[in-house]
Amino acid sequence: MLKDMNLILMDKIIDFHTHAFADSIAARAMSALSATANINKEEICTDGTLDGLKAKLPDWGITNAVVLPIATKPAQQTTINNWAAEINNNGIFAFGTVHPDSEDTESELRRIKKLGLFGVKLHPDYQNFFLFEDRVKPLLKTCEQLKLPVIIHMAYDPVSVEVRHAMPCHLAAVSGEFPKLIFIGAHFGGMYAWEEVEYYLAGRDNVWLDTSFTSGYIDDGLMLSIIKKHGSDKILFGSDCPWFDPASEIKHIKSLGLSDNELDMIFYKSAEKLLKI
Repeated sequence: MLKDMNLILMDKIIDFHTHAFADSIAARAMSALSATANINKEEICTDGTLDGLKAKLPDWGITNAVVLPIATKPAQQTTINNWAAEINNNGIFAFGTVHPDSEDTESELRRIKKLGLFGVKLHPDYQNFFLFEDRVKPLLKTCEQLKLPVIIHMAYDPVSVEVRHAMPCHLAAVSGEFPKLIFIGAHFGGMYAWEEVEYYLAGRDNVWLDTSFTSGYIDDGLMLSIIKKHGSDKILFGSDCPWFDPASEIKHIKSLGLSDNELDMIFYKSAEKLLKI
């Protein structure tokens, strides 16, 4: 498919936003999550397993992937982080996860650091918190102290259609409170809220943006404007695979008229800088 579409002839692509599940739960998780998000089976790119993801990456010209697990319940975080540590090799860079309602969030964050995981994934909609809540701030403070980047699902999500738990203005506020913490705004800083991303987030030193699930949704002119204002050195290519086709995201970014240096930054150099690899 990649060769037929003539999408990529680059040395390296790092997909900074992918998902996979342990083999024992992959089928069940994929079924439940696709039903929640109303995603047709034909649109799903992998079977949800790590092997399924790794098998498809070469088809898209992707050399490395960042896997982002999510603990939807406090009791899940230890098991999930153990699995993340197991897969954190051979071209896979795994983040850990904690749940804000866990009684041992701080100790688990310290364990994530010791395990060699590359950061922390938070999903305010699935974890039922608002980014601006005081109860989240100790978690963010510990991440700042440990130098663990935090990637956050931003704005719209089908699991919470009417409530937006993390908006660009919220991220602007907390990034100001924790200036030494690297925040990564998933879905280009806010799904369906990209005018607010340009106003509140573009240009902030400690905020990075990933491109996941934007192709076909964001206005090209607006995306280009945000990239220019924010700087390609803090833009990370991401797809949200298996929920979105990486080939579509790659083709979209390449169609924006960016320079070769900007494309290199977005496709892999910014990720290498952030991951320190």
